[in-house]
This record gives sequence, C-alpha cells and structure tokens, in this order.
Amino acid sequence: MRIEYDRDTCIGMFQCVAEWDAFERDEDAGKAVLVDSEEAEDDLFVREVPADAELDAKFAARACPVDAIRVYDDDGEQIV
Repeated sequence: MRIEYDRDTCIGMFQCVAEWDAFERDEDAGKAVLVDSEEAEDDLFVREVPADAELDAKFAARACPVDAIRVYDDDGEQIV
C-alpha cells in the first residue's frame, strides 16, 4: 500500500496528524509533514504504508477536509 500527500493542497487542519503518527505538524508552514516520504513531484510526497499502519493511513486520508491525501493498494488502484 502507498500513500500520496499533496502538501500544496493542505490547509493545515492537522486531522491527519490525529489519525496517523506518520503525519506531523509543521507549525511554521501551517501544513502537515509526511514523515519518511520522498518528494515525487513538487509538493507531492509519497511513501509505502507498513502493513500494521494501513488502517491508520486510510483514516488519515478520509479525515483530510481537502482531500490532500490519497491511498493506493498494491495494484496501484486508489482506495481512498
């Protein structure tokens, strides 16, 4: 499972931070940070989701009020 986070879309509500500890607050920027991610494109961060964190990653994506987080299964299909 893979998660993508669009930092440019983020409005800093930090709902994702409450759902999964892979997201942290960046108070200076007013946006979340996806820990241990790689920047695939400008402001688009990607990382693999550990098997024991799949539910948390889905909750983080669903909690985002601006849909800045997307979750994909191992076949590349978007599931959240």
